[in-house]
Order: sequence, then structure tokens, then C-alpha cells
Amino acid sequence: MQALPEDWYPESVAIGPDGSFYVGSWRQGAVARLKPGVAPKAEVLVKPGANGLANGQGVLVDARHQALWVCSGNSGFTTVPQTPSALKRYDLATGAPRASYAMPGNGYCNDMAQDARGNLYITDSYHPRVLRLAPGAAALTVWKEGPALAGEGPYKGLNGIAIDGGRDVYVSLVAAAPYLLRIGLGADGQAGEVTRIEAPRTMKNVDAIRAWKPGRLVLFESNAFGGGPYGGQVTVARIEGTKLGLRTVVAGLNDPSSGAVLGDRVYFIESKYSLLTRRKDGDPPVPTGVPFDIQSHALPPLQ
Repeated sequence: MQALPEDWYPESVAIGPDGSFYVGSWRQGAVARLKPGVAPKAEVLVKPGANGLANGQGVLVDARHQALWVCSGNSGFTTVPQTPSALKRYDLATGAPRASYAMPGNGYCNDMAQDARGNLYITDSYHPRVLRLAPGAAALTVWKEGPALAGEGPYKGLNGIAIDGGRDVYVSLVAAAPYLLRIGLGADGQAGEVTRIEAPRTMKNVDAIRAWKPGRLVLFESNAFGGGPYGGQVTVARIEGTKLGLRTVVAGLNDPSSGAVLGDRVYFIESKYSLLTRRKDGDPPVPTGVPFDIQSHALPPLQ
């Protein structure tokens, strides 16, 4: 277990090639870094609100280009000013701002994955589409969009994303659903058809997806829209054609919205969103000094 700053309300986790953890804050609009072999105290690498960062969403380490990419949302509940949702780039070593890319059509930048060519693929939670940022590009463009990517409820768009073996892109809906969506990734980088990959049950809001091994994904079911704070879980998914086999790794979690895989261990957070989002008029102020951390668990042997 590794401690994060108090009142962090983490949303996403990424691991650098040196084993450092990078954890975004949905509340403080910042990114913390925990270096391996250092006293268990996180440093705030990206300062609160730097480069217009508001709700810190997906985080991705691009070591080849010394870049730290962060999705900035505009959901409110922050201690920094709200700004339009955008994809932000920072220096990986120093956290200094480098660039900002607006979400077209008032979209919501949620999470991202990167292919071997350096292209970034970004999920939009407000629209049923995946955007792409090519290396050196000045703006985000639509990579795949259509009703096959649409979900139910107030948020029609997408949430988690991962690339499995460089061949397929897997995405999840914001809404709870009994399936993931697979988009073919062509050798030329073009998007292929959308296929539903059916699960044996309705998954509890798959907030993030991480590729583990060929044909294996790790799903972070935050239960963000469920009935209680401890319904979240971390799940291993086995892809079998158009079916998913599911195996629970950790259960009873409080909004495990993201994590990362290193070797055969999964590292995950508990976001505790309900302390912010389920408050009613007349409730006492948001508590302060709330602890957060990164936990880990062994992944099961392949079957």
C-alpha cells in the first residue's frame, strides 16, 4: 500500500518504465508521482490547475516522447477553476505544461490508450466516439463514431479503453452494460467494425480497462452509479471470440475507478466519489483529511 496526498480523490493510474506511479486527482486537478524505492510520500508533479487541468481523468505515460498525458474533465466538485474538457500534455520529468488539445463538439475527455506508432485514442463520455491524436498533430480528430458505440442513460458515450496486442481496441460504456465493445485496428491505423463482446453478467460501470496479456484484460468496475459505496471490484476478463469470461480479483471496493498492471500484479485506487457527489442540501461540508492510497493484488494464473 502506498499513500497518496490527502483529499486526492484519484481517478486514474499509470506506471512509467522506471516503476513510478502517476495518479491524477479528480478533486484537485493535479497529478502525483510516487517513485520506487523512495519514502512512501507522493510528490505533486503537476500542480493543481496547471495548464487548465480541472477534473483529472485518464493518465498515460509516453516515455518515448517524455510526455505525460492527462484528460481534463469538467464535471465540477473541484478545488480549482472549471475549464472546458481537453487533452493535456505535460513534461514527464518536471510536470511543466506543454500543450492542450480541445475536445471537439463539447466532448468529454475520459481515458486514453496509445498504439505502437504513438497515436493516442481518447474516449468521449458525452458522444459515442473515439478520438485520435496522431504524433505531431495540432488537433484531435474523430477515429470512430456511430450508434454502435452509444450507451443508455444521460451519458451516451464511452469510458475505459485499452489496446490488446496492437490489433483491437476495447472500450466500455459509461453506463453499466453486459458487454464491452471491440473496434478493429487496421495495419494502416484505420478503424474497423464494432463488435459486442458479451459478458455473463451486467458489469458495474467499467471505468477503466487495462491490457494484461494476449486475450486478457483487467477491468475496473467502479460501480459509480450503483446503490452503495462498496460495490466496486477488479475483474480479469478472458476474451473468447465474442464472449467474455470474468473472474473477480478483488471485491468490496469504494469506487475503484482505475489501476495499472505491472507483471502479474494489479495496482488500484479507491476514488470515494460519493463523499463529493452524493451530498444533499444541508449536509455538513466535504470532510477534509480523507486518506487515499494505491493498493495491489496478485493476478490469478492464466487458465
